[in-house]
Amino acid sequence: MTATAAAPASEVAGFRHQAGIVHQVLRMNVEGFTHEESLIQPSPAGNCLNFVVGHLLWVYNNALAMLGQEGVMEPGALDRYARGAPPLTDPAEAIDLGTLMAAWDTACERVDAGLATLTPEFLDQHAPNSPTNNPDETNRTLLGTVFFHQAYHSGQAGLLRRIAGKKGAIA
Repeated sequence: MTATAAAPASEVAGFRHQAGIVHQVLRMNVEGFTHEESLIQPSPAGNCLNFVVGHLLWVYNNALAMLGQEGVMEPGALDRYARGAPPLTDPAEAIDLGTLMAAWDTACERVDAGLATLTPEFLDQHAPNSPTNNPDETNRTLLGTVFFHQAYHSGQAGLLRRIAGKKGAIA
C-alpha cells in the first residue's frame, strides 16, 4: 500500500472511530432514562435530552445520503430537532425517546457502513453543503465538522443526565 492510499484509509478509520465513540457515549448517557425524564429542561436555558438525541439523529439522518446510505426516518420527521429550532418544551412535539434511540442505533450502523466505502476522491470533492458557510468545504472537512458536532452534543447529554438527577455514566 502506498503512502497516499494509506493516509485516507487511516483518516477513514479515524472517522469511524470517532463515530463509534459518539454512539457509545450517547448510549451510556441515555441509559436508564424514561421518555418523561428525557423532557426535563435545564435551567435557566438550554434544551432537554430528548431534543439533543433528536438533533443528533437529525444530523446523521441528513448525512446518510452523502454517505450513500438510506435515511432512518422519513424526510421531515425530525424537523422539530433541526439546527436552530427553539427549545422543546411541549411534550406533544417530542418523539418517544425509545423510538429516537432505536433510530439512532440504526443511523450509527449506516454511518459506519457509509464511511467504510469512502475513497480519497470522494473526500476531496466539494461538499453538498457547509454548516459553517465555508465556500471551500470538502466532504473531508464536512465530515470532520459533523463528528465534532456529534461529540459536542453527546457530551451535553452527560450534563443533562446529571440535571435529571442521575449518576454520571462516564467516570
